[in-house]
Amino acid sequence: MRSLKPVMLVEDDNVDAMTVKRALKELKVANELTRAVNGEEALEHLRDAANEAPCVIFLDLNMPKMNGIEFLKIVKADERLRKIPVVVLTTSKEDQDKAESFKLSVAGYIVKPVNYQGFVKAMKVIDLYWSLSELPEHEFEAVGSWAETKTLTESQL
Repeated sequence: MRSLKPVMLVEDDNVDAMTVKRALKELKVANELTRAVNGEEALEHLRDAANEAPCVIFLDLNMPKMNGIEFLKIVKADERLRKIPVVVLTTSKEDQDKAESFKLSVAGYIVKPVNYQGFVKAMKVIDLYWSLSELPEHEFEAVGSWAETKTLTESQL
């Protein structure tokens, strides 16, 4: 059986991290979830050759030490890390945060829903997108395929 690449969550809030973990479990996403509580910790993990590169990074913007925008600037400037898709999951509805995130080539920007079922629906959409999205494997050596964990069919939407 082909091993699945992990999903990385960069999130400082324990409740939000548990919500992501619970939602992925409910959706039967089989990937291991790796968590960092800020951008500095995430960079350490990503740069450690002993750690497998994630297939996608879910990134909060409002964090201590190194926030999400600072993290994105460093990741997108790093030849080895820049191709890892990053989806922003944040409470920020600020246009400036959205514009800066897309300027730094995020794959998506999602404002965290306030209730759990809304959050599960958001994760379901992300999962479906990555299940249907095709990446050129030879150009994305560090990137796994979220499609390896396809958990939804169109009828489940």
